[in-house]
Amino acid sequence: MIKYKREKCFEFCFEERKKEEKKKKKKKDRYTMVHVEDEMRRVDRALVTTAEVCDANSLLIASGELRALQPVFQIYGRRQVFSGLIVTLKVFEDNVLIRGFLEEKGNGRVLVVDGGGSLRCAILGGNPVVQAQNNGWAGIVVNGCIRDVDEINSCDIGVRALASHPVKANKKETGEKHVPVEFAGTRIFDGEYLYADTNGILISKTELAI
Repeated sequence: MIKYKREKCFEFCFEERKKEEKKKKKKKDRYTMVHVEDEMRRVDRALVTTAEVCDANSLLIASGELRALQPVFQIYGRRQVFSGLIVTLKVFEDNVLIRGFLEEKGNGRVLVVDGGGSLRCAILGGNPVVQAQNNGWAGIVVNGCIRDVDEINSCDIGVRALASHPVKANKKETGEKHVPVEFAGTRIFDGEYLYADTNGILISKTELAI
């Protein structure tokens, strides 16, 4: 009788152990599936180009909800593809406000700077771009010039600018934050979304499901 009870006890413990192992395996498989799906989604996002977005959203383009900037920008930085919520800034040959923004946490945002199209000095240099990279900014678009090109090209961030220039900007702390800016044939508002790759730059009033 005692032997029978022992056998039943061992059998029960063995079954419970098998159930636990099965649960753990199921949980692990579920995690693996979700992880793989997330990776696939990330790959899919990377494969969608701005050209494909335009092809699939002709109505948004016609209505002005989706706009393409004129192709006047040079590509800098290691991140050729980037996107994010837009923060706007308007300055002229002065970079104090730019540096101030990039010292903040970026949270994947894109700083769009209207520098008035000036080709007389650089309003963005290597140090602020390194800071932007470290603070989690996705990209910076400058209607003006940059300098320290080699340093910027080594940073994991997307940068677009009209050209490079060796002369540094003024430091008078003049400019306007979070205001509408207009350049490259497009009016851009704070809080819109920017999508950039090697084909060009798109501005959208709403976040695109890509």
